[in-house]
Amino acid sequence: MSSNTSSSSSERRDAAENRQRILETAQKLFDRYGVEQVSMNQIAREAGVGPGTLYRRYRNKSELCFDLIKDNFIAFLKDVAYYLDQNQAIPPNQRLREIIRLFIDFRERKLQLFAGVEESLPTHSHNFLPSDNLFNELHQHFIDLFNENNKAEHTHFNSVFKADMLINALGGEAYSFQREVRSYSPDDILEQICKTFL
Repeated sequence: MSSNTSSSSSERRDAAENRQRILETAQKLFDRYGVEQVSMNQIAREAGVGPGTLYRRYRNKSELCFDLIKDNFIAFLKDVAYYLDQNQAIPPNQRLREIIRLFIDFRERKLQLFAGVEESLPTHSHNFLPSDNLFNELHQHFIDLFNENNKAEHTHFNSVFKADMLINALGGEAYSFQREVRSYSPDDILEQICKTFL
């Protein structure tokens, strides 16, 4: 093995260890103080890495929060795909309701991290997660179910538009406004979203 290969392998291992240490430290600090109260410099200091190392990997706290939530979001999407595969005989509006419920449950479990992800998104962003792949997969499930519902009920709603509106209702400021300003519970939000979209 050449010294370049050995050096490169060592650098990758160091980078992976730094990433893991940063994520573990950030999660502990977020759990203790809340996402808003923790600074990037505090995370770097507690993790024992330089601020430059932290900012090379994460430009802001939003990216760091997304890295913490990403694996959970991927697992959520797998659960959704499994649910849809196992319940094809159930009417599409009932399957859609269940996916919305699953997402609201997931969002509530990761409320602080979602807030951290969303706080740095541009106000014109079409997305509530900075990953088109994750956004598109959830969005496509909604479109498919709205299309199925159109066929089942002989309606002609624009499925893409409805999916866009549903995604926006579940993400970012819209969801936070209903929880914090309107004081709706997750169950209330589920009921109102279903009455609006189904």
